[in-house]
Amino acid sequence: MRRAAHQLYDDPPLVFTDPLALRILPEEARAELRACEEMERMQPFARGMRAFMAARSRFAEDALERAFATGVRQYVVLGAGLDTYAARSPHEDLRVFEVDHPATQAWKRHRLQESGIHLADTVTFVPVDFEHERLIDRLVASGFDANAPAFCSWLGVLPYLTREAAEGTLRALGRLPQRSGVAFDYAVERASLSSEQQAAFDWLAERVARAGEPFRLAFMPADLRELLAECGFARVEDLDGEAIHARYFAERSDGLMVRGGLGRLACAWRE
Repeated sequence: MRRAAHQLYDDPPLVFTDPLALRILPEEARAELRACEEMERMQPFARGMRAFMAARSRFAEDALERAFATGVRQYVVLGAGLDTYAARSPHEDLRVFEVDHPATQAWKRHRLQESGIHLADTVTFVPVDFEHERLIDRLVASGFDANAPAFCSWLGVLPYLTREAAEGTLRALGRLPQRSGVAFDYAVERASLSSEQQAAFDWLAERVARAGEPFRLAFMPADLRELLAECGFARVEDLDGEAIHARYFAERSDGLMVRGGLGRLACAWRE
């Protein structure tokens, strides 16, 4: 919904262009976007969330393009949700593996059918329960080549996992061949935030907990970089709010921007 809202409400040039984001939504979600237009356009927190989600998708797909330029031909979308890249990919020779919880993936496939969005034969759905199944095993069983490099996006997932599940996935990705990489967003430790940021964090944490998906995991940036090195990643790009703003929003005249420092964007590479 936030990606769709960015297409509807914000001035061009868009930070992230997704012509299918609105189309894939259920009708009730589209109606909610229309009903909430004034609030979504003007309320600072809503605009900040929309900006962050647009930026994280752009960040991941920009990194994918860099990987593709080096010869990577496998793209794994972890926790795909209603991500639409598989239907927008400009690369006929890129294999896309969409990984998600079985129930979520079944709903997504229903949405694709109802909205008439076609996927190429190069797209494979891989149902995985991150808490109980081994990611690479499930991917290989679905045709993934574990001996060839791959790029992965992992957006909107890490804060909801246990540390054990998150580290297990990072270690599995860190064993992929050289030139592999993963882009993800993560929450920073509450204790590192200002009092104003902690209040925003608490409000958001209460909201997602009511929805049945409580926050479980946060990192200090230095600790995360150390973990990534242990998992086999040699190079890490880690953007805080100021760096995200400088990259994606500095030239905008409409005031769209990432607010606060609750979340960061990271990309880790095997070399």
